[in-house]
Amino acid sequence: MTTHTTHLTRELDRRSNDGIDVRLLWCEHDGRVLVAVRDAKSGDAFAVEVREGEKPLDVFRHPYAYAAFHRIDTSADVSVPVLDEAAAA
Repeated sequence: MTTHTTHLTRELDRRSNDGIDVRLLWCEHDGRVLVAVRDAKSGDAFAVEVREGEKPLDVFRHPYAYAAFHRIDTSADVSVPVLDEAAAA
C-alpha cells in the first residue's frame, strides 16, 4: 500500500492593486504563513515568510517593507515555485 501525503496551502486573503497581487497563505502541514507577491507589469515575484513575533496582517499589508527587513530580493522571479505550489492547492 502506498501512502500519499498532500501538503495543502490555503489562501487566507488576497488583494490586487495596479497589477500587484498580494496573497496571504497558510501551509497546513507545517503551520508556516507566507505572503506572496507578484507584479504583473514587471514579472517580479517574491514571498515573505511571517516570522515569530510578526503579525501576518502587517506583513500582508506591507510586504515590500518586510521584504526589505528580511533582505529579500523583490526584483527577481525567485519565488515562482512557492506561488505555483500555492495556486495548485
